[in-house]
Amino acid sequence: MTSDIKEPELQVISWYEKKDWTQLKSILTDADLLPERYEDWLSMAESAIKEMQNENIIVVKVTIDPVLFPTWCKERDKVPDAEARTLFAIETVQKQHFLNNM
Repeated sequence: MTSDIKEPELQVISWYEKKDWTQLKSILTDADLLPERYEDWLSMAESAIKEMQNENIIVVKVTIDPVLFPTWCKERDKVPDAEARTLFAIETVQKQHFLNNM
């Protein structure tokens, strides 16, 4: 007997704080792909999250810290771009999950 109930998916996303926006944009190698204004990015991000939630996707936001992230990149020999932000976010969630299950 098969179940039609779909397990929710988990989507980890990079999140930015308004206070860090200018500093982050000066650090990121792909900053030109992000909107100039934080408010424009926030509007797009919130819309994307709402869409994912409507599709039964659990969204986990991981804040990209302008001090921790470049250090993390340097330690792993990564360029501070979208790929690195994604890896940072996933690693952060995995660490948190591990610590919560100790």
